[in-house]
Amino acid sequence: MRNKICNDLNNSDIGQSVDLCGWVDRRRDHGGVIFLDLRDHSGFLQLTFNPEDGTDLFNTAEKLRNETVIFVRGVINKRPEESINNNISTGSLELNVKELKILNEVKNNLPFPVSIHDYENTKEELRIRYRYLDLRRGKLIQNLKTRHNILKVVRQYLDQHEFTEVETPLLTKSTPEGARDFLVPSRISKGDFFALPQSPQLFKQLLMVGGLNNYYQIAKCFRDEDLRADRQPEFTQLDMEMSFITEEEIINFNEKLIKKIWKEILNINLKGDFPRMTWQEAIDNYGTDRPDTRYEMTLKDVGNILGNIGFNIFTKAIKSGGSIKCINVKGGNTSISNVRIKPGGDIFQVALDAGAGGLAFIRVKDNDIDTIGAIKNNLDESLIKNLLQTTNAEEGDLILLGAGKTEIVNQSLDRVRQYIAKELHLVDDVSANKKWNFLWITDFPMFAKNEEENRLEALHHPFCAPKLDLNKKESLQNDLEISTAKAYDLVLNGLEIGGGSIRIHQSELQKKVLKTVGLSNEEIDEKFGFLIEALEMGAPPHGGIAFGLDRIVMLIIGADSIRETIAFPKNQQAKCLMTKAPSNVAKSQLKELDIEITIDE
Repeated sequence: MRNKICNDLNNSDIGQSVDLCGWVDRRRDHGGVIFLDLRDHSGFLQLTFNPEDGTDLFNTAEKLRNETVIFVRGVINKRPEESINNNISTGSLELNVKELKILNEVKNNLPFPVSIHDYENTKEELRIRYRYLDLRRGKLIQNLKTRHNILKVVRQYLDQHEFTEVETPLLTKSTPEGARDFLVPSRISKGDFFALPQSPQLFKQLLMVGGLNNYYQIAKCFRDEDLRADRQPEFTQLDMEMSFITEEEIINFNEKLIKKIWKEILNINLKGDFPRMTWQEAIDNYGTDRPDTRYEMTLKDVGNILGNIGFNIFTKAIKSGGSIKCINVKGGNTSISNVRIKPGGDIFQVALDAGAGGLAFIRVKDNDIDTIGAIKNNLDESLIKNLLQTTNAEEGDLILLGAGKTEIVNQSLDRVRQYIAKELHLVDDVSANKKWNFLWITDFPMFAKNEEENRLEALHHPFCAPKLDLNKKESLQNDLEISTAKAYDLVLNGLEIGGGSIRIHQSELQKKVLKTVGLSNEEIDEKFGFLIEALEMGAPPHGGIAFGLDRIVMLIIGADSIRETIAFPKNQQAKCLMTKAPSNVAKSQLKELDIEITIDE
C-alpha cells in the first residue's frame, strides 16, 4: 500500500512522488493551508494541503480527526528554512498531498491523547486499559524492540556455546516452590488440577539427567503472589542449565553474557570482575540480600555501645537476643527535619511499614550529639566517642537507629536507607555516567526458620546443593541444617536480576533436604517421586541460573516498572483492564469440570 516509510525519507526524495500510510498525529490550520503530522511506526512527516490542489481534498483534510488512518500520495518538498524541525529526522521535508484516502475513521472520543507529547499526563490505569493506543505512541514499541534485541544477543551468545533451546510444559504438577500456584482444572481427570510453572526448575534438571549438556529457554513463569513494580503474575525468565559444571564456571560464564548484553545494547564496556559478597555480609551491612551499593549508609551494629545505657527499648532488644543497628545520613542535619523522623513523619512511617516499632535518631553537632534525653543523658564521653567512630559520623550528620528483633531491624533500616537515598537524589541518573553496580551474592544459608510454623524452609529452593562433606554420615543431618548452599544471585543496583545454584544430583541427599523442610516420605513420593526416581538412574552433577528478563529490560531502558517492558501487563490487582480478565465463565464450562462455586456469606 506504500512505497516509503517516514524515516526512510531524505533530501534525495525531494521532487519525488511517494505513497505513505499512517495515522493523523496532529492537525494545524494556518491561513488557508492545512498542516498535518503523519505518524507511522518509524517516525513523523509533515503533510501540507493547499486549496488550489482541489476543494474536495482540502475539505476532507479539514475534517480529519487525530488517529484517523490514512493513505496519502504527493510530492516531497523542502521545508522553508524558518519551519525546519530539528527534533525529527524528516524535519526539513514535507509532503505536498495530491491524493488522500481514509482507511479507517475514529468513531469514538479517544480516552487520552495519543501524541507522544502528552505521554506523561496519562494515568497508568488508562494506559493499561487502552494498551493498543499506548503502544501507538512509540515509546512502548521501542521498549519491546530493546527487549527483542537483548534476546537476539542472548540467543547468539548461547548458540555459540552449544546450548540447545528447549520448551518445557506449561501444564504441570503443583509442587511447593515458595509462592502460590496458578491452578488449571482438568476436564478429563475429574477433581485433579494442573499447575502453571513457577519456573522450569524440575524439567531442566531432568533434561540434564537425560544427557542434554547445555539447555536454555526463554520461559514463561507464573506466581500467584502480591505484586509490586518489579513483579507480575506472569513473567519471563532466561533459564539455563549445564552438566558437569562448577559454581565458579557458572558465575564466570554468565558474567560474560551480561557484559555482552550491556556492550551490544548500551555500548557500555563493563570492566573487571563483578564484586562478590556473602549472604551474611549483605545482611549484616545492608539488611538485605539484594543491596544497592551505589551509595553508602551501611548498617552498623551498635548494640555493644548502646545496649546497656538504660534506654528501655535498647535494653529489651539486647536481652531478647535482638540487635541495635543504625545508618549514618551524611549531612542529614540540614536535609532531614525532626518532623520527618518523629511519629507521623514520612521516614518514621517507612520504618513502621517495614515492621519496626519506631525509629530513634541522633544529630551530630560540634562533635557532640543532640538527641532525646533518654539516650543523651545516659551517654558519657567515652560512649559518644565510640559511637562516632563506629558510625564514621561527624558534624552535620544524622544517625537513625532501630532496635528489636534482628530480622525486623535489618528490614526496616534497609527500607529507610533506600527511601532516603531516593529522597536525597543519591541514585538519580542525571548524566551518561550512570552507575551499574553489579554484585554477586554467594553462600546463602540452605534453610531459614519459619517462625509461624516452627519449621525450616529452603531459603532458595529445596534442590540447591549444600556445601558439605557428604562422607561424614554420622553428623550429616545436623551439618545440613546449618550449612550454606552452592547458591548465587546476581544483583544490580538493588534489584535481583538472576539467581541459581548447583543442584543436588544424589537421590538420598535430595530426600534428606526434603525431609528437613518438613515433608514426609509419603509427601516426597507424591510430589517429587519422579525426580527422586530420575536421580537414582545416573544423574550427572549439574547447575544453572535464571535471569529475570523483564527486570533486565526495565533497568536497561531506565523504567520504574516492568510493566513498561511487557506488551500487555496486568495492573497492581493482577487484572487485565483491557480484556477484563480474570472474569466469570459460563455455568456449562464449570459443569464440564465438575466445579461448583459457592460464596461464603
